[in-house]
Amino acid sequence: MKGKELLKFHEGERLEAYQDTRGFWTIGVGHLLPDPRSPKWRGYRITKEASDQLFELDWVKHYEEVRVHAPWALQFDEVRAYVIVDMTFNLGIEPFDGDGFKDWPIFVRQLKANDWAAAASNMRSTLWARQVKGRAHRLARMIETGSWPKEPGVPVIS
Repeated sequence: MKGKELLKFHEGERLEAYQDTRGFWTIGVGHLLPDPRSPKWRGYRITKEASDQLFELDWVKHYEEVRVHAPWALQFDEVRAYVIVDMTFNLGIEPFDGDGFKDWPIFVRQLKANDWAAAASNMRSTLWARQVKGRAHRLARMIETGSWPKEPGVPVIS
């Protein structure tokens, strides 16, 4: 799928374990390590091939979460559906699963109503957007326009 390169751009790739902004040990392309608070991961390294394998497994996992818990999102055009998978990779399925816990019900209603401008504005107003900055604004533009980004430094998606 086209969005994988953009997701790699958003997440970055590191072959040595690092602590993310919440202190969780992570490796590869945003892959959360088991027992993510344990210091045992300090200095742990993987190969590029292992990183690619973890990324593929994580992509399938998050795509499946969307398919099962937010199937409505996969009815959108390719770009907007990708945005929900990208957000799920970053946030987990929680904002979209409709279980009432940490959900974004107004955002989901805007998406389901194809009110792209309101949904994009909503995205930009969140704590998440303040935390991930360019990623959130890029994804909001994608929701708004239904187009892949054409920014300098961002992978060209065709």
